[in-house]
Amino acid sequence: MFSQNDSIILKNNNRIVGEIKSLDKSVLTLKTSFSDKDFKIKWYHVKEIYSNRYFIVSLENGKRFSASIQTDSINKNIVLLNAGGYILESELNEIIFLDAIGQNFLSRLTAEFDLGITLTKANNSKQFTSNALLGYVANKWKLTGSFNTVLSSQDEVEDIRRVEGNTNFQWFLPKDWFLSTSANFLSNSEQKLKLRTTGKLGGGYSFINNNSMNFSTGAGLAYNNETYTDPLIESKNSIEAYFGTQFDKYEIGDLSLLTSIYAYPSLTESGRFRADFKFDLKYDLPWDFYIKMGTTYNYDNQPVEGATEGDYVFQTSFGWELK
Repeated sequence: MFSQNDSIILKNNNRIVGEIKSLDKSVLTLKTSFSDKDFKIKWYHVKEIYSNRYFIVSLENGKRFSASIQTDSINKNIVLLNAGGYILESELNEIIFLDAIGQNFLSRLTAEFDLGITLTKANNSKQFTSNALLGYVANKWKLTGSFNTVLSSQDEVEDIRRVEGNTNFQWFLPKDWFLSTSANFLSNSEQKLKLRTTGKLGGGYSFINNNSMNFSTGAGLAYNNETYTDPLIESKNSIEAYFGTQFDKYEIGDLSLLTSIYAYPSLTESGRFRADFKFDLKYDLPWDFYIKMGTTYNYDNQPVEGATEGDYVFQTSFGWELK
């Protein structure tokens, strides 16, 4: 059993009663007693909202706090956020994140899994790609992890192997500032990398953070350690600065896109410069399935002997997400 005290009124004046679970990336999730699956409702369809329960609330201006939420009884364009007796007024479209307090671990977890397979008769070519993404959002912090593989083989050509992993921890500060630390792992036969491990520590700022997009930038220091597939090449490490930007657009109907670019000028290796670029386009299908197309490009102006300066991967895949 669950609470039936929450309700929303849509712009067509339909009322839905149930339990509000969350709002994220302009999608409101609502559980009802008459449906086995949660309702996913675009936030711009919602006209009024009512709940006496407490939520973690994030506003477009960067404020994050805990409060109950009620549309004002007189001015329906205003939402009243009751943060323990302190009443804050806000417009509905200024609320960009809600998460019901007291929910279990799984309710705060998001995940994506997708696979891609290409078979070609010519040269007996085979390619397998996979992607996984996990995320957890709390009141003051966010933890994400991702994993990507590309395995390719064909007759009379050396096999290609590319494996990339990433973990990132972000601590939210007032006014859309944040601190972050992350670890990146890359194994890439094209660049003769047995393993590149990059640890980063820094911070950033979100210039735009609303119900349709997020645009942020970050900078800091990185420690880079590399070992190579050629045993005759010595492993090396370096200290780098890093700076970059990320753009996440998620209110394009069923489409969403995520792109980022980060640069790594070395502080200990003279003249060395690295860069990573990523672009993903995702189309949502029914029942939380999706199709994704994406590309990743890694650049190094001082590769080891026999390796290329740049390497790119273009992927198409089919997957499912938990949200």
